[in-house]
Amino acid sequence: MANAASGMAVHDDCKLKFLELKAKRTYRFIVFKIEEKQKQVVVEKIGEPTETHEAFNAALPADECRYAVFDFDFVTEENCQKSKIFFIAWSPDTARVRSKMIYASSKDRFKRELDGIQVELQATDRTEMDLDVFNSRAH
Repeated sequence: MANAASGMAVHDDCKLKFLELKAKRTYRFIVFKIEEKQKQVVVEKIGEPTETHEAFNAALPADECRYAVFDFDFVTEENCQKSKIFFIAWSPDTARVRSKMIYASSKDRFKRELDGIQVELQATDRTEMDLDVFNSRAH
């Protein structure tokens, strides 16, 4: 199942947890990590449905790349409660170049495994994925 371009496999748990978030709203967010030695993407951290955007932000390491999905609740101008699933490619400027390259080359394939993503964000610092950004991209 490994991707020829990057050689990364996707652990079944990644898809399973994502399906639970999408179908049952079991989680607020999921943080995924590439295990370079095993050459696969694994689930690193899960946020309970009650977790906040701040908790999600804190779950991403300051100097390492990650992928994440976030189930974002918002209210439309018509006052309707909605949610959208965001895919975040977190690649801080302080991360190792090799790590950035591996995450960048594996992203599209990994994202394809997660069917149901509605918005994609690329972020190199935390301001690029703050609440205002989520709000503006959700509408």
